Amino acid sequence: MSETEEGRGGVNRVEAFSDGVIAIIITIMVLEMKAPEEHGLAHLWSLWPVFTAYVLSYAYVAIYWVNHHRLFAHAARITNALLWSNIALLFTLSLVPFATAYLGEQHFSHDATLVYMCVMMLPSFAYVWLQSVIRRTGRQDAAAQDYHQHSLRKGLVASAIYASGIALTFASPWAGLACAALVAVLWFLPKGPIDALFGG
Repeated sequence: MSETEEGRGGVNRVEAFSDGVIAIIITIMVLEMKAPEEHGLAHLWSLWPVFTAYVLSYAYVAIYWVNHHRLFAHAARITNALLWSNIALLFTLSLVPFATAYLGEQHFSHDATLVYMCVMMLPSFAYVWLQSVIRRTGRQDAAAQDYHQHSLRKGLVASAIYASGIALTFASPWAGLACAALVAVLWFLPKGPIDALFGG
């Protein structure tokens, strides 16, 4: 079967595969949170770094899933570039559970935060590749072009914030993580007042 013959059926299969991988990524993250063996709330409270890292990463992966779902609504056919850019995105997202566990276990140390921020940055590159492929090979109507223009602008701003966060991590891990949280807030609502800044 050629690329053009697969059509929406092939697109739906890729999206379903991606959904499964992302669900596994989230499952791995939650399994990293081990309940304390000792009794008392004090021992439970000691896990706050692990839980905080999990919440931030869960929001991050969820945002990618939402945007992936919206992006694939504009895909029209399967190409090799679409398959491999999507695989690249899933690979970068699969690193998130490791970075999350490392960040939580190291209690937001400088090195752990730097690793975490760099891992958080990687999927943005793969997503830009994937979106450029779908923009070129997918729907070409006005609504699709408006979507791509708006989300690309927003993505560039988010990447700039992440890059700033990596630089700020050298001064303070919390400043870097604040940038990661800001990116999550930026993407949290698909349509909101902030989107007006990007022409949405």
